[in-house]
Amino acid sequence: MLNMKFLALCSILIAGAGTAFAGTATSNLAVTANVTASCSINAGALALTYDPVVANQATASTSTATLSVACTTGSASTITLSQGSNAGAGSTDATPLRRALNGTTDYLNYQLYSTPDYQTVWGNTNATGASHTGTGTTDTVTVYASIPASQNIPAGSYADTVVATITF
Repeated sequence: MLNMKFLALCSILIAGAGTAFAGTATSNLAVTANVTASCSINAGALALTYDPVVANQATASTSTATLSVACTTGSASTITLSQGSNAGAGSTDATPLRRALNGTTDYLNYQLYSTPDYQTVWGNTNATGASHTGTGTTDTVTVYASIPASQNIPAGSYADTVVATITF
């Protein structure tokens, strides 16, 4: 009988030994993430019309285009517009003299502005570009265009290419 009690006691001790000596330890896993600033820009087309004889003899022709801009939330950026492929003599990145070309010799002067009052010329420098703060979604930025009145030019199709750049 003693052997049975001894065996029963040993069984209880052995069964409980696994839990009696089991332990836990913890440690914190440090998680970090680096979110980089990122932007994209997509320029739409700018369609201009100009009537040098009647409608625009004394009044400038105006139009608008849009840029689609997407930047990381809170990212500061500057959008600049180049002088164009046919910039006039004396044109600079800060004060562009933009012209659209018809063929090889006829030019139509025009200007791009960052404000709807057509007062702030949109240039190709940080100082003359348009500021933008990212929202994390696609934003629409308006480009205001104006062709000065009284340009004596032949009828035809005029074209220019302006590069839109976003710096962030």
